[in-house]
Amino acid sequence: MKRLSLILLVLSLISCQEKPLGPLPYIGGTEVIQGDTIHYQIPDFSFVNQDSQVINNASYNDKLYVADFFFISCPSICPKVKQQMLRIHDKYQNDNRVKLLSHTLDPKRDTVAALAQYADKLGVKSTKWDFVTGEKDSIYGLNEDYFIVAYEDDEAPGGIDHSGKIILVDQNRHVRGFAEGTDPESVTEFLKTIDVLLEEYPID
Repeated sequence: MKRLSLILLVLSLISCQEKPLGPLPYIGGTEVIQGDTIHYQIPDFSFVNQDSQVINNASYNDKLYVADFFFISCPSICPKVKQQMLRIHDKYQNDNRVKLLSHTLDPKRDTVAALAQYADKLGVKSTKWDFVTGEKDSIYGLNEDYFIVAYEDDEAPGGIDHSGKIILVDQNRHVRGFAEGTDPESVTEFLKTIDVLLEEYPID
């Protein structure tokens, strides 16, 4: 419950932020250990994408990536969020520094084959955008790591209640920004945030 309260507090503070001024914040806490500043990092993960390729942290070395959580049969917010993810995809389609990562919350039905069909329908390729599946506990275990909320709920549309947040992660696994994926204006500001991060940490 303490971790959940922290997540809700972080999201509340982020939602109140104006346009980024200067360097972007590091979200999730910072420690100083033996004189070194250590920022929170997304922990290790390993999943399988729509091309049956293993996707892990190393897959995003020297990349910024934009992450979200969804499921194909979602009847509520997922189609709206995917339209906004497509905006991000289209803007950075030819920029090799930026990738997208979508985690299914319904691994039982969202098989590799189903994810491949879904990606094909969107007109995107795994070289730019990974749709990943894996063990349910591993996927749901990442929710708090990305500061979102997702859980199974029989009364929720599609049986899963989840956030529509879109998350920006830098090349060192640090969470640097969020957008509300159901709000086009929020995503417009998020695109500016990505540009700020690209200027802050240029990647060859």
